[in-house]
Amino acid sequence: MSEEERRVPGHVAIIMDGNGRWAKRRGLPRNMGHARGAQVVEQILEDADDLGIRVLTVYAFSTENWTRPQSEVTALMNLLNRYLRSSVGKCMKNNVRVRIIGDRTKLSDELVESIRNMEETTAGNTGILFQIAINYGGRDEIVRAVRAVAEDVRSGVLKPEEITEEAIAAHTDTAGEPDPDLLIRTCGDERISNFLLWQSAYTELYFTDVAWPDFTREELEKAIDAYNGRDRRFGGLKEK
Repeated sequence: MSEEERRVPGHVAIIMDGNGRWAKRRGLPRNMGHARGAQVVEQILEDADDLGIRVLTVYAFSTENWTRPQSEVTALMNLLNRYLRSSVGKCMKNNVRVRIIGDRTKLSDELVESIRNMEETTAGNTGILFQIAINYGGRDEIVRAVRAVAEDVRSGVLKPEEITEEAIAAHTDTAGEPDPDLLIRTCGDERISNFLLWQSAYTELYFTDVAWPDFTREELEKAIDAYNGRDRRFGGLKEK
């Protein structure tokens, strides 16, 4: 499909799977797979911006990832912290706005400070929005949103009969941004693994066997081309 013919989704979400398997196949430590995956994130962010995608959301660390070996968890957290600290200048240069989604209460003070600095520094940028999910789980997000709505009811801000989808959505981590049009998962598994459960009610899903460290602009374009072949009716009927 030519660039002129391609309809680019406004919001693309990615489950970046396969870093560990990629490293294992090459006889490398899992952490080297994660390091390579971080480099791919930077390139795909540039590619997404170039293609006209307005929001890119990536699953960096889930609420379930804490069950991994402590050494791997520590390495991932250090990698995320270094990435956030080292990428501020590049994000400013490329007009990228960064938003971190997920529960920050379990993160280290150092990582929370890096998140704060990245978000505040890039807040005025008007280019692509880059959302990074850290200690994120879809069910956890919904629970946190419902608790916030319940607090609004208890404080008298909201009446029970005024609880709507919009009221709940306003308390999600992605409040104010469009739901994903396309969700990509790499490395063969065909499930969404607790990622953006509320937001993905009508998201188009695309699965590829390519491991995340091997994911390229060409693979992103393949996913977008597949998206262009979908008939999105959102529960309605297509007009004749």
